[in-house]
Amino acid sequence: MPGSVSGVEPAGGRDSARDVSKVESQLRKDVREFCVLAPLRDRLRYAVEPLGELGNSGALATGQGTVYPLLARLRGDALVATDRRESPSGPPPRRYYALTGTGRAALTECERIRPGFRDAVDQFLAPDERRDQDIGGTA
Repeated sequence: MPGSVSGVEPAGGRDSARDVSKVESQLRKDVREFCVLAPLRDRLRYAVEPLGELGNSGALATGQGTVYPLLARLRGDALVATDRRESPSGPPPRRYYALTGTGRAALTECERIRPGFRDAVDQFLAPDERRDQDIGGTA
């Protein structure tokens, strides 16, 4: 049967394209937080800077309607601190963001676990040739 595995129909007859889209959306949401933290690693940044960098990233591209609430949540979680400064173009002042110690620790931990997590996922989801190569076979 189409859409079935071993004769088992998906619950509710869901459309698989929609399910994949939901998975992709959730994956983006989960990693976007760390991708916003990463540019703050080295210096204070105005909010549109991480937004611009995400915009150049393809799958992680996002708009102001996502980044500003995300930055507010990161601030509430004490992962970033803010500094209000006068804007070169006049009022209102701009809010600049920097990593806190907690934010730096969270980013460092994400960077530490990401390669192992990526490799574990690739072991199951990579094309067979790559999977064979990754686990010691020859491709």
